Amino acid sequence: MTQTEKRVFLIDRLLDESPGGRGRAVPEDPAEQRKLLRALMNVRPPRPIGEDFLAVQDEYLREETAAKGITDIKDLTPLEPGIYLWQGDITALRCDAIVNAANSGMTGCYVPGHNCIDNCIHTFAGIRLRLECAELMQTQGHEEPAGAAKLTPAYALPCKYVLHTVGPIVEGAVTERDEELLAGCYRSCLDLAAENGLPSVAFCCISTGVFRFPKARAARIAVETVRRYRGDREVIFVVHSRENYDIYRALLG
Repeated sequence: MTQTEKRVFLIDRLLDESPGGRGRAVPEDPAEQRKLLRALMNVRPPRPIGEDFLAVQDEYLREETAAKGITDIKDLTPLEPGIYLWQGDITALRCDAIVNAANSGMTGCYVPGHNCIDNCIHTFAGIRLRLECAELMQTQGHEEPAGAAKLTPAYALPCKYVLHTVGPIVEGAVTERDEELLAGCYRSCLDLAAENGLPSVAFCCISTGVFRFPKARAARIAVETVRRYRGDREVIFVVHSRENYDIYRALLG
């Protein structure tokens, strides 16, 4: 199957299981197809699906990620011992684990096509990640508290695992408790990586998006915590914007 054929196959299957979706026409434009597929994946509840779908999905997603260009941690140069800074797409990074800035429900972002890190990671990992997270939450029996972390497989992503952590939501001025919880996110992820023997961890900028933690203050906490608790792990700070790159670059090296 070509990428187009795989994409149409996946869209048809997801439409067939959605209310009012059966028989809906699939757009011919590849960009519109990608938009529709992502939306269907984003809104799909956590539930099993056939192995034939998963096989096609994983192959399709891996080819899409390869087309974006995969960066390996081995190709990066540290700014100081064991610590890297990279501006790019965390879903296209090959390392042992990447960190997802999750919400307390832990099953991903349900807003179709939303550009948050939670949505991007769940989209390019595939629909099994949401089911895995939902099962973890069902076993736990309550929402994930801020500052804690969970480990899951990465499925179709080029990394091996995803570390999911919930950062603090800032309401008004940043409090000492907000800072403690943010530091806890980094510490919890590093502890979990150590417990599972993962040599490398890539962090996104936790809580600095819709959770409203000031970027420069969050970066300072991230760097200080990683320096103190990384042990022998290699850590990559992954930033999307030039603004965040400049903030981290001033703190590192």
